Amino acid sequence: MKDKPLNKAVALKYEHSQDRAPLVVAKGSGILAEKIIEIAKEQGITIYEDKELISMLMKLDIGDYIPEELYPVVAQILAFIYSLDRTLGNKT
Repeated sequence: MKDKPLNKAVALKYEHSQDRAPLVVAKGSGILAEKIIEIAKEQGITIYEDKELISMLMKLDIGDYIPEELYPVVAQILAFIYSLDRTLGNKT
């Protein structure tokens, strides 16, 4: 991640056994985005930056599942994160 603070953040939750798709659990801009990122770092959650994707995700409400058109890109990100976590020895 770049040193410059992100001005928007969206947190997704996805558990294959119980969620039909990734779910928006938090979102915000400015100070709220910084807090979301801070909490994610404290919890050891991988942070992924993509300005185009964040623009689309910011349009969703908390509690919304991501729309089907975003499945391919989010699936690629989740696969990358799971792989990275396994490489680093983190739980997935």
